[in-house]
Amino acid sequence: MQTSSAPQYSKNIKHDWFNSNDEKPVQWTMTLLLLGVVSASRILPAEVSMEELHDLWMEKHGKTYGDAGEKARRLETFAANMKYIESFNAGSQKYRLGANRFADLTNEEFRATYTGRYKQPGSPRAPSTSFKYRDFAAPESLDWRTKGAVTPVKDQQECGACWAFSAVASIESANQIKKGKLVSLSEQELVDCDVNGEDQGCSGGLMDNAFSFIIKNGGITTEANYPYKGADGTCDAGKESSSAVRISGFEDVPANSEASLLKAVANQPVSVAIDGGDYNFQLYSSGVFTGPCATDLDHAVTVVGYGIDDGVKFWLVKNSWGTSWGEKGYIRMERDVDDKQGLCGLAMQPSYPTV
Repeated sequence: MQTSSAPQYSKNIKHDWFNSNDEKPVQWTMTLLLLGVVSASRILPAEVSMEELHDLWMEKHGKTYGDAGEKARRLETFAANMKYIESFNAGSQKYRLGANRFADLTNEEFRATYTGRYKQPGSPRAPSTSFKYRDFAAPESLDWRTKGAVTPVKDQQECGACWAFSAVASIESANQIKKGKLVSLSEQELVDCDVNGEDQGCSGGLMDNAFSFIIKNGGITTEANYPYKGADGTCDAGKESSSAVRISGFEDVPANSEASLLKAVANQPVSVAIDGGDYNFQLYSSGVFTGPCATDLDHAVTVVGYGIDDGVKFWLVKNSWGTSWGEKGYIRMERDVDDKQGLCGLAMQPSYPTV
């Protein structure tokens, strides 16, 4: 599948779209709001240079740079990204891009830091022989957040632990659905302690392996007891032994079947792997994401619902890049696409824990 390409970076960062007119301050302020550069309470001057715009963005996202040279390089990248965002949003796509936390990164930098850490299974998955939701009649739409079964969006930071966040999110939800109590669980326990097999902390892992580790370990502790650090660490056996939630097993959803995935998500949030490295995925802001993207699985997320928006079917997906990315940390991805693997490979390797 075709992917979107990043722009060439121009040395001329003084853009040509600040043309004077009487309505410019209002129009540009609204543009900045839509792009996510400033908050609604911010009062802007009539004219804003790209450098000033970058400073506003840095302030909003708490960004700092090591020296003037690095800031200049980031400003150049930011300017190119802003021009691409404006150009894309001028079209008629089902979704919009914005100046989110990744707006000062090239796509190559973004991919190297925030994707590529989902490890492919060492051997192909065996076809699912049992799928307990096979005959379930799913409702037209569902959002597990409205049922109190989803914890707040978390932030994996610059650590490739997406696999741990995806596994933990689906366990948190399964536990709430079964036992009625929503408990935030520890990704750091998996990062530090689940390291004897394919799972390797910030260097990547697999959700099914995480489920297996938690089963063998007699459960997983809380986020409060073993908080996230965003880096590999030494396993704290004392904290690890204080299990708060146990799972009895896990099941793989039949691969390459969005119909099967729908039935599973109708019963509980599901861990999935996707190709999350596309330029448009990096800068996604709102709406139903329709691609382009490939199916080279490099990121793990959690499907927590589904629905229809203006005739377009979508999956509601919880990410682990904080609330300043996407729709407060979520992305809606097109559902029932022509490719049986699902958009960005979403239907290729879904699985869920059993409690």
